[in-house]
Amino acid sequence: AMYEEIIVTGAWWDYVDPLAYARLGTLLRLFPKPMRKKMLQWSRSRNLWKRRSAILCQLSFKTETDLDLLYAAIEPSLASKEFFLQKAIGWALRQYAWTDPREVRRYVRANAARLSALSKREALKNIQ
Repeated sequence: AMYEEIIVTGAWWDYVDPLAYARLGTLLRLFPKPMRKKMLQWSRSRNLWKRRSAILCQLSFKTETDLDLLYAAIEPSLASKEFFLQKAIGWALRQYAWTDPREVRRYVRANAARLSALSKREALKNIQ
């Protein structure tokens, strides 16, 4: 609840991003079931910073990334024109590309019509 309050009231990337990948990520590792449920709820929130947090919470997970959760967190924001969501999608995919570039290429190809140019560029930045 405290992190949610900070994310909603801080409402800027310099507050949200470190909380998302460090604090929420840690909570997701420690309490996977309830946090997975919470991140799925946040991914559909009207608050863009909660949505961004849900997308970024696994940035440091590497081989432990829950791809179903990542893709489910991305899905509600695919059509968004919001820069901070498009950037978060690309960043999350780019981070996972260090672990599995083939999977990220596959995902980008499969969703090319729905991903923004920014999200695609960011996702593929280090693997093209």
